[in-house]
Order: sequence, then C-alpha cells, then structure tokens
Amino acid sequence: MTPVEVTRGEGPLVLGLPHTGTHVPQDIFARLTPLGQTLGDTDWHVDRLYEGLLDGVTTVRANFHRYVIDANRDPSGASLYPGQNTTGLVPMTNFDGEPLWLEPPDAAEIEARRIAWHAPYHAALEAELERARANHGVAILYDCHSIRSNIPFLFEGTLPDFNIGTNNGATCAPVIEAVVSGICAGAEDYSSIVNGRFKGGWTTRHYGRPADNVHAIQMELAQITHLQTEALPFAFDQAKADRLRVHLKTILSSLADLAASLGGKS
Repeated sequence: MTPVEVTRGEGPLVLGLPHTGTHVPQDIFARLTPLGQTLGDTDWHVDRLYEGLLDGVTTVRANFHRYVIDANRDPSGASLYPGQNTTGLVPMTNFDGEPLWLEPPDAAEIEARRIAWHAPYHAALEAELERARANHGVAILYDCHSIRSNIPFLFEGTLPDFNIGTNNGATCAPVIEAVVSGICAGAEDYSSIVNGRFKGGWTTRHYGRPADNVHAIQMELAQITHLQTEALPFAFDQAKADRLRVHLKTILSSLADLAASLGGKS
C-alpha cells in the first residue's frame, strides 16, 4: 500500500484528503483495541462527496488511517489546540477519550511511522501546491474533513454543518474566507461557522501563506450532512449527499474563479 494517492489536474485548486484512508498495517492493527479496530474516527466517504465536482482539480489523498499516524497533525507532536482536548500525531484515544491501544507505540515507532507515512503525504501535497503555483501564479489548498456532530470530549453542543477554518484569517486572502463563508451562510437548511471549534489543522496552518500566493482553507463537515447515521457502519446517504454536493460544487467553482484575481496568470 502506497502512503499517498495523487490525482493530478491542471487547475489552481488542490484538495487535501488526510483522513479518508482506512489502511492499517496488520502488525499495527493487531495492537488496537476492539474499539480502535472499528476505525470510527475516519472521515467517512468524504472523498466520494467531492469526487467529480470540478474539472481540473488535483487531489492528494492519504491511504493510511489516522490511527497509524495523523497526516493533519504537527510532525513535532505539538498540540493544535493547547488547553483543549484533542488527538495527537498518533492518537492515544479516540474522539470520545477512550483508549485505542493495547500496546501504545513508543517515540521511536512514532518517528518511524512519521517517516514512512506522514512525510510522503506531505511531500506529495507540497509538490502539487508548488506545481499549481508555478502554472497559475497562485495555488489554493482546500482541506477536506468531516466529524460527528456531537462529541462531548471535544466540544459542547452540536457542531454546525459547515465549519470553515482559516486560523483566524491567517491562512488565506480575506476574499477566500468571505466567499466560502458566504456560500455556506446562504445554503438553505444548513448551519455554518468560521473559525469556531475548528480553525484549521496543521495542514492548513503550515501551507497557508497568502503572501507567497499559496492560500489554504479547511472545511470540516458535520457527518450528519451526508451519512445515514453518525455511528457504525457510517453508511453514505445518497440523497443527503446530492443536496450537499450542490453547495460544495459552488464553493470549489468559486475558488477556482478567484485564483485569477489573486495574483494568478490568465
């Protein structure tokens, strides 16, 4: 199993998919608890949600599961949200705070996993962003995520449907945040928030450099927007997805159109 799968397009937009992969090497899988072996914190079907929405888009997808190593965490192990419950580079608990490992990996194993899995994903993502910027004068990273709507260990109450993260505006031009948030706010029967509980993970924060014509924005979707239920087996709901995809297509199309006005080449 290769760590990363790249589908190359010729446009300025790159989609990151760090959490849809479900591959866990057998020796690692055997050390997960029975709960861990359900792989419950996967971004279920997010790759399917975005598939075919816009011609010319590049996708960079991690094939490995986030329990192997989390492609959206700082490789140094630093917390994304100091003082708040979260999961780490190799998560020790699931999103409900329950232990994942019968035998947790030590620091040496975590570093080996970083080299084998995390590093190749980010090498591919960085290469595709650089290619897009070279071709268009600008690159826009749209990082694709999903999560259950109610997780008391991580946040109070019910999460909005669209959770937009730009690290408080630092990772992209203001017009990108404004356009995406405007589309979401105008989506009938959906709720949205900008830089709420999720402000963008390490990927968004690391690559978002507007001054260098690389912009990044994270979209964390509540899973109730496209799943039959937010529990095993996390089945895809085609009718829900069809309604949601209309708005996701508008977002991606609008970002592609914005690229030309953000220092891009005609």
